[in-house]
Amino acid sequence: MYIPAHFADNDTTSLHQLIATHPFGVLVSHTASGLDANHLPCHLDATQGALGRLHLHVARANPLWRELADGDAVLVVFSAGDAYISPSWYPSKHEAHRQVPTWNYSVAHAHGRVTIRDDERYLRGVVARLTRTHEAGETRPWKMSDAPADFTDTLLKAIVGIEIEITRLEGKRKLSQNKDVRDIDAAGRTLLERGQAEVGEAMLQEAARKPS
Repeated sequence: MYIPAHFADNDTTSLHQLIATHPFGVLVSHTASGLDANHLPCHLDATQGALGRLHLHVARANPLWRELADGDAVLVVFSAGDAYISPSWYPSKHEAHRQVPTWNYSVAHAHGRVTIRDDERYLRGVVARLTRTHEAGETRPWKMSDAPADFTDTLLKAIVGIEIEITRLEGKRKLSQNKDVRDIDAAGRTLLERGQAEVGEAMLQEAARKPS
């Protein structure tokens, strides 16, 4: 990924937070069948290894787990939102007219090596952790024990686990940091007014951090 210095996020904690809050990743692999991309929810355990490990599962019918071998290199891409930015939103555009459209976004790229985990204990753990995380906001959180044991056992046999040891993390937060503070702030507020809160709020945070 091309990352100009002013858009780089090299902070591991920051990137872990992006992954934890946006855990639906794109797993990119290169096997004998060629390039492949699978869209999968991931659980990050930041305490495992130097950069953490990702835990996920795929359908047993998905050929990916058979085509990958333990130790194969993969890339998982996580996105924290994106938005089109009109030059008209920058105050400086109306003075000098030296602005052009762009697209802002925040992403984390987790490079790593896979281990195929086709065992029930691992799968139960992955499903349980994903469930606890994403049901936490519900009034009555669903848990695995809510379903009949035989039903759960059957479904667990239909999936295969994938564990990814993260070997390199890259982050890019393109939020108009190369613009004047007033331009970043104005564009961020425009996004908020248009309901694109995630990128808008991130831009306002950048404006607040940048010296005037």
